Amino acid sequence: MTSLLELRNVTKKFGPNTVLDDVSLSIAPNEVVGLIGENGAGKSTLLKILAGVHRQDGGRMVLGGREVSFSSPADAAGHGIGVVHQEQSLLPNLTVGQNLILGHEGDTARAGFLRRRRIRARAQDMLSVVESTVDPGALTETLGFAQRQMVEVARAVASRQSEHPPLLILDEPTSVLEPEDVEVLHRRVTALKERGSVIFVSHRLDEVLRFSDRVYVLRDGKVVGERIAAAATESELYQLMIGKGAAEEIYSSERKRAVSRTGTPTLSVRDLTCGGKATGVSLDVHAGEIVSVVGVVDSGREEVARAVFGAVPIDSGTVEIDGQRSAPRSPADAVLSGVAYVPAERRVEGMIAGATVAQNIATVHPVKAGGGRISSGARVQETARTWIDTLGIRPADPDADIARLSGGNQQKAVVAKWILGDGLKVLVLDHPTRGLDIGAKEDLYALFRDLSERGVAILVLADTLDEAIGLGHRVIVMRDGEITAEFDSPPGNPPSKLQLLEKMM
Repeated sequence: MTSLLELRNVTKKFGPNTVLDDVSLSIAPNEVVGLIGENGAGKSTLLKILAGVHRQDGGRMVLGGREVSFSSPADAAGHGIGVVHQEQSLLPNLTVGQNLILGHEGDTARAGFLRRRRIRARAQDMLSVVESTVDPGALTETLGFAQRQMVEVARAVASRQSEHPPLLILDEPTSVLEPEDVEVLHRRVTALKERGSVIFVSHRLDEVLRFSDRVYVLRDGKVVGERIAAAATESELYQLMIGKGAAEEIYSSERKRAVSRTGTPTLSVRDLTCGGKATGVSLDVHAGEIVSVVGVVDSGREEVARAVFGAVPIDSGTVEIDGQRSAPRSPADAVLSGVAYVPAERRVEGMIAGATVAQNIATVHPVKAGGGRISSGARVQETARTWIDTLGIRPADPDADIARLSGGNQQKAVVAKWILGDGLKVLVLDHPTRGLDIGAKEDLYALFRDLSERGVAILVLADTLDEAIGLGHRVIVMRDGEITAEFDSPPGNPPSKLQLLEKMM
C-alpha cells in the first residue's frame, strides 16, 4: 500500500544542536499514528516541519507519492495538512465564530463587512462536528482552556471535512479536556480515519495506545522504536522513551513524610469568595506540606489559587501568610509576602518568549541573580548555569531563547525563577505538569519534594487524580465553588479516585 506521508532520513539542526537525526517514518491512508517522546526529543520540531514552520536540513518528505517541501504554514495547509497545536492560537479578542472562519471567510464577508448571521451559522456547523456546545458569538477570552481547545479541534476537523485535507496533526489535544470531551474527540478521530490519516501526539501513554494504530517513539532526535498499538504496553513505551525501565513510583512517595499540622499554618485561607466562582473557601497549608486541589472545570479552584497570588481580586474573606494578613492586591504584593505562582499557561503568563533562559530565570529576583547588582550579566549567567545543571534544563545554554526549548525545559526554567529567592514560603502550582512527558514530570515531582523538605508550603492544582493522590499529603475536592471533601493521602493508605470523583461530580 502506498503511504500517505513518508519522511526519509530527515535531519534538522539549530546552530550546533542536532534536533532531528536521520528520522524516517511513514503514515498509511486511513491510519492514526501516535508520536511520543520526552520533552526535547524532537517531536515539536518534526511537527513544525510538517506544518511548514521549519524546513528540514536534509532528507526527503513525500506526500501522496510526490516529494514536497513546505515554504510556509499556508503552503502546508494548501497541501491538506491541518494542525491543532499544543499552544493555542485563537485570538482572544474575537468571537468563537470569527476565529473559526478567520482566513477562510468566503461568503461570510461582503464588500469588507462581516455577515454575522452567516458567521454564526457556519461556526455552529463546525462546532457541531465535535459536539461542542460553545456559543459561536461568545468572546474567546471568556472561555475556559478546555473549551478553547475544543474550538481549536473544531477548526481543524471542520476544515478537513469541507476541504478534504489528507492529514490532521493533533498536538496534545487532550491535555486539559474533561473525560467526556476526550470521549468526543476519540469518536471524531475514529470517524476521521474514513477520510484520511491522523498524527496523534500526547504524553498520556494510555491515550496514545487507545487512539492509535501504530506508535513511533523519538528519543534524542532519533526514532528508537515503532510499535503496533494493540500489542504494546505503557511500560514498554516508557522504556523506549526514557532509555531505562519505568520507575514504579514517579511521585517520589517514599519521600512523602508526615507533616506537623500544629501551630500556625504557612498559608491560611478563610471564607474566601472571589472570581465569581469560589464562595466561602477555607483551607490551610502547613510548612513542608503539599496540598492537592481537584475539581472539574468551573469548580473554582483556579480562582482560589490566583486570588492567593493577587491575580484575582478578593471579594471577601482573608488570606494569611505565617499568621500575617496578606490580602494581596497584586502579584507584586504576593511576591513580597513570600508567595510564588507557576501558571497553567506558561507561554502566556509564565515566561518571556524571545528572552534567554538566563534572563527568564532572573526576572523575579534580579538583584539575587545579579549578585547585588541588577546589571551584573556575568553573575546572572553563573546563577542560570547553576540552575540549568541542577534542574537538567536542555539545551544547557543560558543564552538560548526560552521559546525554543521544549515544554518540560521551559517549565523547569519557570520554576527556577521562583525558587531562586530565599524568602519563598508558599508555592502555588497551577497544572504544573500539563503537556509534559513522564520523564519531565518525574524531575519536577522530585523538585517539589525538595522544596517540601525545605519547608515550603505547596498548593497544587493537579492535572490528574493520580497526580493529586501521589503528590499531595492531603487532597481537597471542590465543586461549584465550594470545598466538598478533604482526604489525607499517606503513602500506604491514599484515597481512591472513585472517592474523589464522587465528591467532584
